[in-house]
Amino acid sequence: MRRTDQRRAAIFALYQRDVTGRPLSELLDPRATQFTRELTDGVDAELEELDALVERYARDWTVERIAPLERNILRVALHELLHRDDIPTEVAIDEAVETAKELCAAEAPAFLNGILGSVQRDRAARA
Repeated sequence: MRRTDQRRAAIFALYQRDVTGRPLSELLDPRATQFTRELTDGVDAELEELDALVERYARDWTVERIAPLERNILRVALHELLHRDDIPTEVAIDEAVETAKELCAAEAPAFLNGILGSVQRDRAARA
């Protein structure tokens, strides 16, 4: 299974949790790959940190105001940017934008790209 598909499986499980309130353990396919599980576990463990970043960079938007699917695409991409050295920055951002192009409202890809690009620029400036 391609990493894109594994990433989307993580996004969908996180999305379903947001919408239904059910635990991830019930929502993840028992055959989910280790990569998918690492993404969901990472986002779950870092949820407050990731949401605080979203609110910091999404000017005039709260996390709750962002559509659940877009919110979870952002969370996964931010987790990858901040905590996954094995995933190049460009890949994390491109995957988020491409997923949003396919699955979200027309303005979502630019919105996500703006947030992720700003986070990355700030990280690079501090490095």
